[in-house]
Amino acid sequence: MVLLHVKRGDESQFLLQAPGSAELEELTAQVARVYNGRLKAHRICKMEELAEHGIFLPPNMQGLTDEQIEELKLKDEWGEKCIPSGGSVFKKDDIGRRNGQGNWPFLYAGLKYQCMKACLIHFQKQVEASVCVTMEMVKDALDQLRGAVMIVYPMGLPPYDPIRMEFENKEDLSGTQAGLSVIKESEAQLWWAAKELRRTKKLSDYVGKNEKTKIIVKLQQRGQGAPAREPIISSEEQKQLMLYYHRRQEELKKLEENDDDTCLNSPWADNTALKRQFHGVKDIKWRPR
Repeated sequence: MVLLHVKRGDESQFLLQAPGSAELEELTAQVARVYNGRLKAHRICKMEELAEHGIFLPPNMQGLTDEQIEELKLKDEWGEKCIPSGGSVFKKDDIGRRNGQGNWPFLYAGLKYQCMKACLIHFQKQVEASVCVTMEMVKDALDQLRGAVMIVYPMGLPPYDPIRMEFENKEDLSGTQAGLSVIKESEAQLWWAAKELRRTKKLSDYVGKNEKTKIIVKLQQRGQGAPAREPIISSEEQKQLMLYYHRRQEELKKLEENDDDTCLNSPWADNTALKRQFHGVKDIKWRPR
């Protein structure tokens, strides 16, 4: 199996295994699918707002003050039945998007734990630990997050709540920074060694038939052009080199400061001492008469 180290720009994303005979059409779509799935899990893991401030308000009530809601006679029907298990603790949402009926101590134990487990597929430590990510791992993380929400909200979340929309694949990311990170499977491109891995070919057409090959591929969106080349040395190696040359420079500086040649007058530094000893004039001293 060929080991692919997938990167997006200069940031490591995940490791993926694929046979050399894999069609690049399917492999590119698989990489984009795993990448987008991990982004979804990462977005859902921001459900701390759900635990702290409760569910989303209806769209016509968001951003309004309590006086405006009372004046317009608006009512949050979902807020009356979406009460978290264990009761709720009121904490007002300053942004005005959630109803404030959360239960931070209770939800933190369940939701936060599942968020931390699911986010493990997002951290770079997975790459450092040489753990390969599969679509099954991403789906399992999403299922765990869905289960955690169902435990706290057995009645379900409102249909307009972003977390429920994420679970139902109905999220609207248009105009958001998160939407810019998502790559459509049909527009995904893989690059390796400054070459685009064309979808009409196989992986072995580029890396050969050695199944123990490890390559660094970069995921791009069609139209973005070729990604930047990989640096010759890593940032950690560059830091070590700079540290070494700094220490070497300090050592040379100290040697220049200690440039004292008085030691040349010492007996052991006399290169004619052996000759004078053979001539018998070793301890002769001269003085004027």
